[in-house]
Amino acid sequence: MSKYISIESLTTCFKKQEEKLSELIGLLMTYSLIDAQVFELPKIEKGEEHEQINEIVVNLRQGYEALNLGLHFYQKLFIHHNNPNISSKAASRLPGALCFSVSHQQYKEAMNLISEVNQLKTELENIVTKESGISKEQRFEFVHDHLRGLITLNAYRTITPLLNPDSINFGWANKNIINKVTKQQILERLEKSYNAGRSVPPYSSEQWAALVALEITDIKKLPDDAVLKIKRPVKVQPITRVWYSEIQKQVQYACPLPLIVFYTENIYTENSEIKPKIGTLPNYDANAIKHRYKPKAKPLELVIPRLHLYREI
Repeated sequence: MSKYISIESLTTCFKKQEEKLSELIGLLMTYSLIDAQVFELPKIEKGEEHEQINEIVVNLRQGYEALNLGLHFYQKLFIHHNNPNISSKAASRLPGALCFSVSHQQYKEAMNLISEVNQLKTELENIVTKESGISKEQRFEFVHDHLRGLITLNAYRTITPLLNPDSINFGWANKNIINKVTKQQILERLEKSYNAGRSVPPYSSEQWAALVALEITDIKKLPDDAVLKIKRPVKVQPITRVWYSEIQKQVQYACPLPLIVFYTENIYTENSEIKPKIGTLPNYDANAIKHRYKPKAKPLELVIPRLHLYREI
């Protein structure tokens, strides 16, 4: 796909996403709210994006205040939607659940819109990361030349709908992402970086090339059968665990956005005392974490710190 076609696809796709999001929010505002809870998290200020997080104080919002915060949060797609001193590099999250009593027809209408919104979000990400054909380093410029100030993570995040869950509980996850890689894959990545001829602050292009050349030399010294892993730490993030008693199943989701929860008329009526069981998100305290079971990991040796590349020893 040519660059010009990609630009047109990008702007058209995003405009459709905005329209469908607005349509979805308008529709949900006409539905009968039976409960809403969202958990406001502290904002990350500029310059604090990389600081270690050991404590998070949660602020619970309920009812129509939670509904309004949640619906507004779906549309926070640009930097200017945030306070000027708030970082646009740090991911913003608003876990929670917005619960509605709906007819089967209302459920169908909402699900059609949610499906369209999510499809457009996936399409937008695909245009930027694949169809455009541009490198990872050029994506920021490509997007912001045509959608200035867009927070791509927010634009890519899909909305999670639920149907008739028995309980919704919240918690925290802070696991590492571990990917096994080969010596050849790492060499190809480093050589591509070396040949790009770019500079990476605080290094000049010559200093950066020299640094990458040393890394290539270190990798070439490793045996071909070396077991290499990229072990990238992930900042703590909210999750939700949803229980369905009828099928005796628990499903876990990441929860950066409020869930949209539907209770159909055969489950919930206005005269019923049934209330969705929504748990609270506790404050996060890194020092209070207790692992139920922590498997013994093989010892690792750090090979390239900036890539979080380790070798099993």
